[in-house]
Amino acid sequence: MKNVCQVFPTPTAAILALLGVFWTQTSALQTFYLGEPGNSYVTATMTIDNEKNIADVHVRSGAYSSDTIFDYWHGYVATRLFSRNACFILKMERDFIPELQEIGRLAFEKQTLKKIYSSNNVWVQYEPGNSMLGNMKEWLIYGKPIEHLCRNLPLYRLEKVEAPLNSRDCANAGIPSILGFKICPKIN
Repeated sequence: MKNVCQVFPTPTAAILALLGVFWTQTSALQTFYLGEPGNSYVTATMTIDNEKNIADVHVRSGAYSSDTIFDYWHGYVATRLFSRNACFILKMERDFIPELQEIGRLAFEKQTLKKIYSSNNVWVQYEPGNSMLGNMKEWLIYGKPIEHLCRNLPLYRLEKVEAPLNSRDCANAGIPSILGFKICPKIN
């Protein structure tokens, strides 16, 4: 059997290696298995669909389980918190939500190195008792993936806030150890 270096000259092997890296970054679907370092009770998967510009995150953590969709095409993030039987929708802001490629890169690094932990959190709040049910107009704005996640659930619009002094009523969602959402009720 011939050595690979004998079959492909060195520059060709380097080009093929680079093409392999770029191919994995541009292929349609990428799935990552994530968790929180030192916490075997939290498991998460994230699938990135580059063609649809969507990241779909499933976190399983008992009563604190959630599903989150980052829809970059429509510019919204929706989180379904199973413990609250509700859906929370946030308009994406470039200053706080990383681009899809950045989330993919961080997930790849996290999955590969296993011990990376990021404390990037986005604190958001909602007005309790101020929910709505999605209608045709909202679903056109939010898009089909979010409609499938949130249909027939109370919807709450989220707004970004600074970290509150008391966070015991807040719920965790997002992408474990990459980008966390701290969803808190507005306290009057």
